[in-house]
Amino acid sequence: MKLKVYRYQEGMEYPEYDSFEVEREPGLTVLGALLQIQEQLDDSLSFRYSCRGAVCGTCAMLINKVPALACRTQIEPLLKGDLQVSLFPYPGAEETVPWDAKKEVLIEPLPHMAVIKDLMVDMDKFFEYYHFIQPVFKPSDINPEKERLMDPQDVKKLEEYTSCILCAACFGACPVEGENPEYLGPAALAKLYRFHIDPREEDTSRLKIADIPPGWWACDSIGNCLRVCPKKVPPIKAIILAREELNEKK
Repeated sequence: MKLKVYRYQEGMEYPEYDSFEVEREPGLTVLGALLQIQEQLDDSLSFRYSCRGAVCGTCAMLINKVPALACRTQIEPLLKGDLQVSLFPYPGAEETVPWDAKKEVLIEPLPHMAVIKDLMVDMDKFFEYYHFIQPVFKPSDINPEKERLMDPQDVKKLEEYTSCILCAACFGACPVEGENPEYLGPAALAKLYRFHIDPREEDTSRLKIADIPPGWWACDSIGNCLRVCPKKVPPIKAIILAREELNEKK
């Protein structure tokens, strides 16, 4: 099995690509192959992962031009073409290097973020936007006498958004993010909407936080975010519903 891997470190004028042959194993994932490369072929290869470390989502990267989790993406199906995802074209996913998808897997860092080294990107901007929307539960009663009960229908609505693991795959797949770096991005907006619809919340003005040009209104409703989300969180749905509600209040 062959991997073509993006390489970059400070001081290089342009990034390069190295090709590696890894041992064929049943169920071998991209992360497993990268660990094999790091342990046996080139220990300077840099990438993030926190599997079994309670930080799921840190191994997101661009795999065959699609943002995905390296730990959940198996190589054999990739080479067979079974894991193809149709995405709207966007800056960062264009073809920049010769690559045969039937013979090798192309591994690159997530787009829209500065590369620190090889497959590691600077996540500061992503988390800056995430913190901007104040992702903290603000209950109406700080010291309730008993547990806060919720209607099962409300729980079902919330569960669409609570499974986000902050992997930034949606951020890396968003065409708007490539054209407008100030856009808050799908993950932050989906999380904001999650708190807005929580009936236990005290703050009823949550939507106004992102009622700004780079907020709800910057999205072009393309849908790449939903297609790449490993947890199937629907940011585009949250954005559309938030816009409708804000327009009704005007």
